[in-house]
Amino acid sequence: MTKASWSDPVGRVRIVGKIEGISFLLLLGIAMPLKYGMGIDMAVKIVGWAHGALFILLGLLVLLALLEKVLPFKHAVLMMVASLLPFGPFVIDRRLAEDEAKDGAGG
Repeated sequence: MTKASWSDPVGRVRIVGKIEGISFLLLLGIAMPLKYGMGIDMAVKIVGWAHGALFILLGLLVLLALLEKVLPFKHAVLMMVASLLPFGPFVIDRRLAEDEAKDGAGG
């Protein structure tokens, strides 16, 4: 599996996708239980805001990679759908890495 790089548009999508996926898991697994179990509303406010900002950033990066024609439409759709599911970004990251490795080996 290839390592994601900030210098590559698909690499940026992969990196931010992983960070966004972690923020989603933190929101679901820590912040929401703190809010509803212990009444600490600030947890969801902070983590939710960060997750929302990361989701928007991911969407912009996917769009840029799509417009630069380095991310196939199918993968762009899969990434955005995966970002709505817990652990989804990690699953699609593996597929993006495998496709990058195939493209690198074949070209």
